[in-house]
Amino acid sequence: MRIIGLDGQPLRPNKAKALAPGGNAPYDAADIYGESVAAWRPYLYSPDGEINQYRDRIVARVRDLVRNDGWASGVVTRILDNAIGGHYRPLFRPDYKALAAYTGNKAFDATWAHEFARVAEAHYRSWAYDSNHYCDAARKLNFPQLMRLAFRHNLVDGDGLAQMAWIPERIGRGRARYATAIQLIDPDRLSNPQQRFDQESSRGGVQVDKFGAAYAYWIRRAHQGDWWAAADSVRWDSIPRETDWGRPIIVHYFDHDRAAQHRGGTGIFAPILQRMKMLAKMDTVELNSAVINSIFGAYLESPFDHQLVEQAIGDSTDLGAYQDARASFHQDRKTMIGESRVPILFPGEKINTVKAERPNANFASFEKVFLRNVSAQTGLSAQQVSQDWSDTNYSSARGALLEAFKTLKRRQTDFSHGFAQPVVGCWLEESMDADDYPLPAGAPPFEECRAMYARAEWMGPARGWIDPVAEKQGSVLGMDAGLSTLQLECMEQGLDWEEVLDQRKREIEKFNELGIPVPTWAGMQVPGYTPASEVTKKPEAT
Repeated sequence: MRIIGLDGQPLRPNKAKALAPGGNAPYDAADIYGESVAAWRPYLYSPDGEINQYRDRIVARVRDLVRNDGWASGVVTRILDNAIGGHYRPLFRPDYKALAAYTGNKAFDATWAHEFARVAEAHYRSWAYDSNHYCDAARKLNFPQLMRLAFRHNLVDGDGLAQMAWIPERIGRGRARYATAIQLIDPDRLSNPQQRFDQESSRGGVQVDKFGAAYAYWIRRAHQGDWWAAADSVRWDSIPRETDWGRPIIVHYFDHDRAAQHRGGTGIFAPILQRMKMLAKMDTVELNSAVINSIFGAYLESPFDHQLVEQAIGDSTDLGAYQDARASFHQDRKTMIGESRVPILFPGEKINTVKAERPNANFASFEKVFLRNVSAQTGLSAQQVSQDWSDTNYSSARGALLEAFKTLKRRQTDFSHGFAQPVVGCWLEESMDADDYPLPAGAPPFEECRAMYARAEWMGPARGWIDPVAEKQGSVLGMDAGLSTLQLECMEQGLDWEEVLDQRKREIEKFNELGIPVPTWAGMQVPGYTPASEVTKKPEAT
């Protein structure tokens, strides 16, 4: 077959190749003849197909890495501490404008929203921080700890999974106030019954409708690794996503990489898993080599080889006498200076030392470059991953942390809306039914306006400061210029602005009660107060 050009003449070989499939493709990425890409022909998987059938193998490897590698374990800890921390909680902000528009009732205003939020947060604390941990179905963790564990599953396993349990038998005097409890579920238990391949209506244990929306979940009754629960580990229950009136039953959260994806399953380490495993091996090899070199540091060399001399003289008698003389020489001469022995060698002997080749002089720089790869994938700064801040100054450290903060804040926000918000919404539904709330006459029930009542902002750990003086001055300037508010500044430091103001009011009143001069921060705008800085000034000479 010949390929004819526009001029009616056969194309030259190089032009014919240009039109051949894959040859000199318009994009280098599509070339199939180049030496670097000829064998690189990955399969075009579907979103669920590229994850679900390999999910168990990937997760098992990632967990093993996190258990046994300090770098990987440290990355998970850094993200958890910076995104969730120990005081992760909601600040209720009911959408009073939407409620007013929906009901036509002007009683839903900013004042009502503030009163509602204060009541909701008071009741929430009695549920989330109960010392008996009734918010946890397993009664082990409080609410921030539960959220931190769920987020850890998301980072390592790719999925955060929980069932909203209803346990009314726990309610009673001195016991639980609410029947709502959180039952965290290991994502391994979410799978198709009998490990069947994905089907149109079941994807990795998630049952979906024709639009791809989840309506139920297949959950194993026990983990496949529990030998004592072998019978239950081969039984699956189909649990609905929510009740008929919209109360969540199963809360499932994962990071979406593609449309029509129904499981996470890879976590944050999948793209760098092989490299991190190789780095762990190299760490071990370098350490072992250094230990061996430190133990085997020197040896004594004799001028004669035992076997060669014996073969030369045909009799080991003379050689044996020589070796006996050497042994007797070293046994008798133990010249000591203090606690140290002075070596005196037998004629013909010499001491040789082993030159240590480990640790490799280039290993530290190699490891540093590799950890930048880890930081790029995980969203942390290189300094946060390595915990080495020796080569940074204020500007570079602040710039790196601000970039990392964007990723951490986005992860916190996504998790808050995807996992924590539905969980708290379940509790608020029960609380509004069981507790007294300031509701206007004719207020719609919670089930009718779930999103409007349960709206909240989520506050995580403090961002912190690198230079407290400069950054606090910047915060004050921002508020004075109208570019920020006390609420925003407090939230960045993990504080509730109303609690801060209430505490300042109590402190000012206490200063005044005890007759102590009020500091400048407290008395600068309070009539009749004399700041401490003014009291200590000496009177000017007349």
